[in-house]
Amino acid sequence: MGKEVKYMEIHKAEIVTRVDDKFLVLNLDEDSLEISLTADDPKKVKSVFNELVKYLKNGPFNFEFQDEGNDLYVHISKEYITQLNQELTSVYDELKHYNLLNEEE
Repeated sequence: MGKEVKYMEIHKAEIVTRVDDKFLVLNLDEDSLEISLTADDPKKVKSVFNELVKYLKNGPFNFEFQDEGNDLYVHISKEYITQLNQELTSVYDELKHYNLLNEEE
């Protein structure tokens, strides 16, 4: 009996504007996490990443960026998502290596 191979899920990421603030929204199933693109809040970014690690315990996933605009926020977000996906893959591999994944019965 071999272990079932987990396929990587792809979730959507997009920019949302509220009044004068822009946010990178990471959509996960019924949840979404937000990172401000217009305010510097390292604690919030760390909190979002910690939440993503919790989700990783259930299986690998990456984000696909949705916006096709050509402004600075779009360029920053595309690069952020690229680096975030690399980091998520790396963290998932570490979680798997140390047997820290949630096991499915």
